[in-house]
Amino acid sequence: MHRSIPRPRGSCPALLLVLGLGLAACGGGGGGSNGTEPPPPLSRAQLVEASRFASQASFGLPWEEIRSLAREGREAWLERQFALPAGYHTPIVDELVARRNRGDFAAFEQDIEYLVSFRRMAWWHRAVTSPDVLRQRVAFALSEIFVVSDKVDALLIHPDALSGYYDTLLEHAFGNFRDLLRAVTLSPAMGIYLSHVNNRKADPARNTFPDENYAREVMQLFSIGLFELNIDGSVKTDVSGRPLPTYDNDDIREFAKVFTGLSYGGPGAFFGKQEPWFRDPMQMFDSAHEPGEKRLLNGVVVPPGQSGMQDIEQAIDVLFNHPNTGPFIGRQLIQRLVTSNPSPAYVERVARAFNGDATGLRGDMRAVIRAVLLDPEAEAGEAVRPDFGKLREPVVRYAGALRQLHARSDDGFIGISGYLLEELGRQHPLSAPSVFNFFLPSHSPAGELADAGLVAPEFEITTSSSIVGVTNLADLLLFAPSAGDVLPPFSQVQLDLADLLPLADDLPALVERLDILLAAGALRPGTRSAIESLLAPIDDRDLRVRLAIYMVLASADYAVRS
Repeated sequence: MHRSIPRPRGSCPALLLVLGLGLAACGGGGGGSNGTEPPPPLSRAQLVEASRFASQASFGLPWEEIRSLAREGREAWLERQFALPAGYHTPIVDELVARRNRGDFAAFEQDIEYLVSFRRMAWWHRAVTSPDVLRQRVAFALSEIFVVSDKVDALLIHPDALSGYYDTLLEHAFGNFRDLLRAVTLSPAMGIYLSHVNNRKADPARNTFPDENYAREVMQLFSIGLFELNIDGSVKTDVSGRPLPTYDNDDIREFAKVFTGLSYGGPGAFFGKQEPWFRDPMQMFDSAHEPGEKRLLNGVVVPPGQSGMQDIEQAIDVLFNHPNTGPFIGRQLIQRLVTSNPSPAYVERVARAFNGDATGLRGDMRAVIRAVLLDPEAEAGEAVRPDFGKLREPVVRYAGALRQLHARSDDGFIGISGYLLEELGRQHPLSAPSVFNFFLPSHSPAGELADAGLVAPEFEITTSSSIVGVTNLADLLLFAPSAGDVLPPFSQVQLDLADLLPLADDLPALVERLDILLAAGALRPGTRSAIESLLAPIDDRDLRVRLAIYMVLASADYAVRS
């Protein structure tokens, strides 16, 4: 049986502190000398709702920001986030490269591991510290749809390659989907990854023809998908019940002709240039572009005589305006941000937002994000759908814990390299093993989920070893902060737990705070009781807090976000 830890007489009950009621609720603190009334206290339900929303719209928010969100409201919070400037990654990479070139890193300055870590360090610093938490979270979701990866050497050894690509996603996260698709198409990082940089027109005499890689993936993965969809995301079928394909090999060949003639921009640009340039979009060289007519989807014909960029603009219009694009992209954004198995009605509402049914503006990403995050299904969760929820992927778990627990360092820089996460959690942003990301949106693990016709994408990288690895990552975070994941001369990353230490003497209050902060109120009574029982014999207050956090982070209640 749990034995209560005595609390000093006359102190404010810690449970009031955990709910954010403060000293005023204890009869002290008052409203201030100016007579201003304190705001009404927040209920547990308000705090849980704010924490759930934060887990969908960000990597996670610390306690004071959850309270602020609860008072501000979801709609107002979104609009404020939309207005914040983007926290770009390339300026950080440029500064790190400059420091390396100055010799600031001493013996490590020629180490290739150092150089390739810079874009990862930039990612973690922004994920943990940047105020534009919504943009950073949406960009990460987009990076798992529009995949490029440092598994290609040319992208690995140039730190500005993937930081520049990620900045493209950040720039267009709140813009228009058409602009995003165009920018991804012209990205030199994507040009390298899907081999349409220096993609030359056909030369039948030499038996060479345009590369089809990007033409295939821009349809299959980045816009319309494999099969014709209804607006609610359900697959259209023929009279025999077979799915109707959206394109065939002839369509791929025709689109491949469109994506010819692109090479690196920048100083001294010419078609066929081999030295990558990542500071500008790829440039069209019409002499290398496939001339003539191209027959695209839905009867659209690209006329002969156009410039190469006119061909590309027309092809992007075809994909952007395809009826599949709204439900195909909308469903994946729901999966990445909210739940693995959205209802058809939820997908349809998001698709209609993409289509501009209410605003008249097709592809407005802000409207799509509002539709994804403010949908009644996203708010109600398990209350309306027993299959609601998703497994938290390792990146989100690690970044969320760092942000929620006030990660800091003595030099002010979160210089995490991410290699521990990749080793233990089997994942790191922009390091997927293929263009299909770390997991497929349609992945359904064998067993109860598959039998029920449900998908659980993140389970594709979930194995017995990765479960242990993610738990070990939580252990290292709390008891050996950033050990092995921060290269010298950067300061080690530490957690600031000062706001939790006052709760250490009241175990129910401590667990309650962590339940709301980390798990959005999802801890089951048995889990809470087990944590309290394990902590009761421990006298060291700091250790008690760290162990409490560890047990919440290691729990299944936290891992599966409901």
